[in-house]
Amino acid sequence: MNARIAPAEPPYAATVQAWLARTMPPGMPPLRLFTTLARDERLFGKFFAGGLLDRGHLALRQREIVIDRTTARCRSEYEWGVHVALFGERVGLTAAQLASLVHGDAGDPCWSDDDRLLIRLCDELLDTCTIGEPLWRELHAAYTEPALLELLLLAGCYRTVSTLTNALALPLEDRAARFPAR
Repeated sequence: MNARIAPAEPPYAATVQAWLARTMPPGMPPLRLFTTLARDERLFGKFFAGGLLDRGHLALRQREIVIDRTTARCRSEYEWGVHVALFGERVGLTAAQLASLVHGDAGDPCWSDDDRLLIRLCDELLDTCTIGEPLWRELHAAYTEPALLELLLLAGCYRTVSTLTNALALPLEDRAARFPAR
């Protein structure tokens, strides 16, 4: 299937090219999401100005659990697969955990209590667009307020990314992971 909007072709605008050169691993072509957004330099810049892939208030594993759970629940195999391929092994996600992120829930035995809290956060946000008081108290006890803000922004950002990748019908990246079978 072809994407609903064709990606931009090189040469890219100078600001886009500079961002791609800083972001993409050596030898890896730019992701289709990036080149599709590169069709409009303004939108590209606005979208990536809000990126949360820097060293923030969360450990890399915490960040990836939130991204992977959010994108899996939103059925964005494109974005889930990119993140799992780039970060899954690095953050120690097992095959059982990857399957759980797509098909399971926070109660699955493969998760630590800390991981369960993040999955519950994602699920509650996706189901209700808010956090109830009981979960908020648990989160507040486990995370600093800046980390809580980052968790909320991260989940919301990747819900948006999921909507974008799904609505554009982006073909899966060749090197990306695929959703595990049930």
